[in-house]
Amino acid sequence: MKVFVIGIGLIGGSFAIDIKAAFNEAEIYGIDKSEENLDKALSLGIIDQKADLEDLDKANVVITAIPVDATVKVLPNILDKIDDECLVFDAGSTKKKLCDVISDHPKRRNYLAAHPIAGTEFSGPQAAIANLYRGKTNIICEVEKTAFKLQERAMEIFTRLGMRIRYMDPASHDIHIAYVSHLSHISSFMLGKTVIEKEKNERDIFDLAGSGFASTVRLAKSSPAMWAPIFKHNKENVIETLDEYIANLTQFKKLMEADNFEEIYKEMEDTNHIKSILKGIS
Repeated sequence: MKVFVIGIGLIGGSFAIDIKAAFNEAEIYGIDKSEENLDKALSLGIIDQKADLEDLDKANVVITAIPVDATVKVLPNILDKIDDECLVFDAGSTKKKLCDVISDHPKRRNYLAAHPIAGTEFSGPQAAIANLYRGKTNIICEVEKTAFKLQERAMEIFTRLGMRIRYMDPASHDIHIAYVSHLSHISSFMLGKTVIEKEKNERDIFDLAGSGFASTVRLAKSSPAMWAPIFKHNKENVIETLDEYIANLTQFKKLMEADNFEEIYKEMEDTNHIKSILKGIS
């Protein structure tokens, strides 16, 4: 099985590592705009060979793990180059624009829209790790538009990697993910920005920061090159979530100003219910 991974970073590199471990016959080819990333991936044994888009006619599986704005541009070209038996899937955090752009492509049946809910704040091939996807949810959109035998190939990969499958339409995916992923990244970035601007002496931040602060701003270390296009693609949904979030912050501030700490306690107590909702999620 010849697997071409486009984008050899955390997501693509981790797919490469796990597919090599799960499929003895897998040969991993890496495509990346950064020659340095390809060299690093080759030296780490993440990929077996370097490749480029012109080699895709040899592929059995193509995985695109690049920023969503780049995927929208390159996906039609990828589908143009593959043969009729090749599976293409992506790992992008937005789905509607991507599904729309290839909706009328002659090889739409070769594409599976996927979004594995997994990752860390680190980037590059050196960030790739084994078992990143084990136990994680993989959202599949418009599965009915993918050829059945290619669905089966994809599901075999996802099953061997230990992923849970959830089906969703692209519009619903983008709305829900704005709340549970995109908003949390914005909150983390803006908390980090606020603290940096307020605490000019970075040593004070380092000395006083506890594990709570570190865990809350962890996502602020994520790659802007990946996240700015996500916010752009999902702009309407992200703005809606921001409006609701800002309204809650404003209400909290008003309660503080009014010395209404009884109501603040109640709001926090009500929100503690999230512990039961998120039970078992690591």
